[in-house]
Amino acid sequence: MKISYKWLKGLLDIKESPEDIGNLLTDTGLEVEGIEEVETVKGGLRGVVIGQVLTCEKHPDADKLSLTTVDVGGEVPLSIVCGAPNVAAGQKVVVATVGTTLHPAGSDQPLVMKKAKIRGAVSEGMICAEDELGLGTSHAGILVLDTDVPNGTPAADYFGIESDYVFEIGLTPNRADAASHYGVARDLKAVLGREIHLPSVESFSVESHDLPIEVRVENSEAAPRYCGITVSGLIVAESPEWLRQRLEAIGIRPINNVVDVTNYVCHELGQPLHAFDAAAIKGSQVVVKTLPTGTPFVTLDDQVRTLSNEDLMICNAEDPMCIAGVFGGKKSGVTVETKAIFLESAYFSPTWIRRTAQRFGLKTDASFRFERGTDPNMPLYALKRAALLLREIAGGRVSSEVIDLYPQPVEDFRVPVKYRNIDRLIGKVLDRSLIQSILESLDIRLETQDEVGFLAVVPPYRVDVQREADVIEEILRIYGFGNVELSPALGADFLSDFPLNDPERLRLRCTEILAANGFYEIINNSLTKPGGQALLAEELSGDPVPVLNYLSEDLSVMRQTMLFTGLETLAYNVNRRQSNLKLFEFGKTYHKINGKYVEKEHLSVFMTGDVQAESWLEKSRPVQFHDLAGQVSRILAVMRVSVGETLTLSTKVFQSGVALSLNKKNLVNMGLVQPTLTRSVGLKAPVWWADFDWDYILRQYGQGVQFQEVSKFPEVRRDLSLVLDKAISFDSLRQVAYRTERQLLQEVNVFDVYEGESLAGKKAYALSFILQDPRQTLTDKVIDKTMQRLMASFEKELGAIIRK
Repeated sequence: MKISYKWLKGLLDIKESPEDIGNLLTDTGLEVEGIEEVETVKGGLRGVVIGQVLTCEKHPDADKLSLTTVDVGGEVPLSIVCGAPNVAAGQKVVVATVGTTLHPAGSDQPLVMKKAKIRGAVSEGMICAEDELGLGTSHAGILVLDTDVPNGTPAADYFGIESDYVFEIGLTPNRADAASHYGVARDLKAVLGREIHLPSVESFSVESHDLPIEVRVENSEAAPRYCGITVSGLIVAESPEWLRQRLEAIGIRPINNVVDVTNYVCHELGQPLHAFDAAAIKGSQVVVKTLPTGTPFVTLDDQVRTLSNEDLMICNAEDPMCIAGVFGGKKSGVTVETKAIFLESAYFSPTWIRRTAQRFGLKTDASFRFERGTDPNMPLYALKRAALLLREIAGGRVSSEVIDLYPQPVEDFRVPVKYRNIDRLIGKVLDRSLIQSILESLDIRLETQDEVGFLAVVPPYRVDVQREADVIEEILRIYGFGNVELSPALGADFLSDFPLNDPERLRLRCTEILAANGFYEIINNSLTKPGGQALLAEELSGDPVPVLNYLSEDLSVMRQTMLFTGLETLAYNVNRRQSNLKLFEFGKTYHKINGKYVEKEHLSVFMTGDVQAESWLEKSRPVQFHDLAGQVSRILAVMRVSVGETLTLSTKVFQSGVALSLNKKNLVNMGLVQPTLTRSVGLKAPVWWADFDWDYILRQYGQGVQFQEVSKFPEVRRDLSLVLDKAISFDSLRQVAYRTERQLLQEVNVFDVYEGESLAGKKAYALSFILQDPRQTLTDKVIDKTMQRLMASFEKELGAIIRK
């Protein structure tokens, strides 16, 4: 959702910078995902100033050029060659100085001002026409100003060119109340302690009764409140510049002044409006009702849609005109011939709108708000606000009485709250007067207060505040999560008191380990597209779990694997030039096995690109298998899980890789993802993936962990180099070593691997062995005897050639 900084400043006295406002909004739960500067004139006229032509003479070598000197407020006037026919001495003009970049109207190519020689004469800038500045389309001559502002005045100040900043807010589904500039301003009001100044509608009046419309609501469950008026005498045309700029800043394409007003009020107040061409309202009647299943209806996009008897429709005396709260009809829309409209402002049932929007797969600005819950107390104000705007910019006049059908007003939510629960959930005792002040700043009244608690009366537009915990959350987000101090003892015994039976703390510890090693956590949707999973149907557990009422084909099944949603996240970042990625995700997969639905918890780890960015200290290096294996080992060590067996993988998922298993069940599958799968999401670089069976790992946590005294006797290291068949893995060597020497061998490690033309079909391993006896110091004789046994086992069981 896009919110304009300038628009907010029109509702609230804001002195803070866009960055500060973005931080405040994020702290209150309206996460600002980005702030974009929007220029009303591209380039902002930076480097363009107001000047005065001091002299003007004809160019001696060009009839259509003039030699001018222009005072732009500097010590020395500029010499500028000008080709405009209307340039003359004494004029106030607009000058682009050297180094300025202009963006002329109708051109995609920027124009950079450079010091140049034109027909032998030096030119130090350009006297500009309207189109060259991007202020209009006229190129009849230079722009001559009637002003006495000082020379050198920035043109941006003179023309009132002011950049806007647009917040991209990741609005969560529960915060329907913040789906508008007014809604966002309410949170800022609570945080900053300032009042909101909504535009006054006191000047609204009914100017005639020339165009009465009868309104009848036959389904008040679906439409609890329905308001409307007629506005006649309209001149449908392009909207004024200020209105177009406001809409364009937040990504709304201007259409005409009537439609633009409805969009403007929707994004200002969060109340969707709809304008019907009054000429299309047969019988001068508007009927809110449902129609029989199978009724065809042509929407604004020229699509014929088949209605259900559960779709609320706005009809005239004969025909349907609009799918209520979702999408307008082709025949009743506003056109350039429209002279009068019926303006609708309503509160529709979220359940009804959500059901219809999902059935037709339509997501509009109106349905987005209605299906989450709008403010039932807003329709009348929004109607009057829109009528006044139509009067101002379209010449309209209100030509009927205001219709407001509201048979059963929506009541406030009444939520009992206890102070002890506020203290417990926040983790801090707040002053009772501060609690009252915060809630009142959020339009939540307090009734029947005593020492125990109070009754919170919540306005109906806060559909997400209906429980005691919700009220406490409101207090905390305005008070500030960062203002709740951590206990001094928190974390003091975190490592030593690591629980065997607390999955959340184990998960947090693993998150900390991965984050400390440069990984970023991702959270993906559990809904995914069926296509990718179908490629791996033979390798996935059970059958897929389809979603009955899915929003789109891309979100029609529950994921059976963490792979594809992770690959899509990698592709999204790589496409934005973030190619070196280390990501992890805790999540679930969903399966239907033998008719039963099963959820499985996983940890998914992805690596692609280079291990680290290139620097003068070290060259960049692409991710390799052992980079991933190192992270896997860290996690298994934290979880105190020992690997029983390592198996080679070559499947439809992994081009190469291994499975780490325990008791014949895989703990982790990891390796290089098949290129066909990475290419399916547009990834060209290799992707390394580790998939942890988190449920199984949790069950194995700490099983078989033993502790012993640190040995008083030293350990000994011996190295060995051997040549093996290329297919033999290090794990095979490790297993042979531990079978051969069970008492003294403490650790086996590989510190070098060589493959080359001189070793066709083979490879050389350099191994280190740590030997230790807990009862005595090892002698050379015992050490040599142990190494001889190890070498003999490698030669016999693996065909190794020992290199001397």
